[in-house]
Amino acid sequence: MIRSAPRNVALALMTAAALSACATGGSYVQSDQYGNETQQQNRTGRNALIGTAVGVAAGLLTGGSATERRQHAMIGAGIGALSGAAVGQYQDRQERALRERTANTGIDVVRQGDNISLNLPDGITFDFGKSALKPQFYGSLNGVASTLSEYNQTMIEVVGHTDSIGSDAVNNRLSKERADAVASYLTAQGVQRARIETLGAGKAYPIADNSTDAGRAQNRRVEIRVIPLQQ
Repeated sequence: MIRSAPRNVALALMTAAALSACATGGSYVQSDQYGNETQQQNRTGRNALIGTAVGVAAGLLTGGSATERRQHAMIGAGIGALSGAAVGQYQDRQERALRERTANTGIDVVRQGDNISLNLPDGITFDFGKSALKPQFYGSLNGVASTLSEYNQTMIEVVGHTDSIGSDAVNNRLSKERADAVASYLTAQGVQRARIETLGAGKAYPIADNSTDAGRAQNRRVEIRVIPLQQ
């Protein structure tokens, strides 16, 4: 929650210079700067139980300190916050726009409370083992970018995921590079970089069974979470 505007602006000015470093930091395994180390270790220790819906990465970047840093930075960039019933109404409109602009693209849009998650499957987004966006996916991502630009009172988390094949080092790197590729494309289409945080979660958060080809294909993905900036 945002408390004192003068204090937030001051903090925003101090954190603005660190935005690039925060946005391009290391993989999830190395990202204890987000203040969620204990939670991360517990999740890893439970072997990253398979989720039942898009958005299993909820909380990777939205721990209290990470959220406040992003809020302060956005205030410093002149982006206003929402309050009360306006939050849900704002996200209702944005959800409708995202669904309309990503229809029949393969992108899944899921509402989670006041947050919106988008799942970008590996098969339509990247070639196997690569981090360069497929050119044929640009049009689909343009619809996402135009919506995020229009509804700019939100924070954006971009999290890359892989299947279980390969070493942690390779998967952490690949997932982070894919998240960065998506973030860079969104930025090039006009989405403010100060709003975006990226993370490589590697193979730690599967949403399907990694023992099958179909399950591994589902786990190779990038998730975008759209979180309202609230007072």
